[in-house]
Amino acid sequence: MKNKPLYEPAGIRGDGPTQAVRYWGVTQQEYYERADVWPLNPKGEIFVILMIEDTEGINNLKDILKNVPGVGAILIGEGDLSQELGYPRQYEHKVVLDAMAQIVDTCREANVVVGHPHVEAHNVERIVKEGYRFLMCAPVRSYGNLDKARAATGRA
Repeated sequence: MKNKPLYEPAGIRGDGPTQAVRYWGVTQQEYYERADVWPLNPKGEIFVILMIEDTEGINNLKDILKNVPGVGAILIGEGDLSQELGYPRQYEHKVVLDAMAQIVDTCREANVVVGHPHVEAHNVERIVKEGYRFLMCAPVRSYGNLDKARAATGRA
């Protein structure tokens, strides 16, 4: 009996792992075992992240998470979102924070990780308290932001 596909429509998977195995540093057989979407395939090592960066995305997020299999995380595009809401780059404006909270709440209900793309030392504690579980610290010349994020998440 053939295995039921993990997604619809099932489609036909192409074959051409030569470049992928070189980049992944695995054998072709290991590639075939791992080159699939987690969490649909527990052995899969492809992590699908969708970005929500406008009110249309917020309005459709519940439906997306219900009907699109394999979404591993949602990342908020707060720059574009803040512009659409009329508060460009004002990431801590109440209107922007409220819209972002809608995304976090929807993801929490669906048990999907939600990410914040602008984590810094001054906002990391707030972001963790708000329920973000995927934190992206901006590159800086020191590890202060990373150290504070680790402490806020209990990983210091």
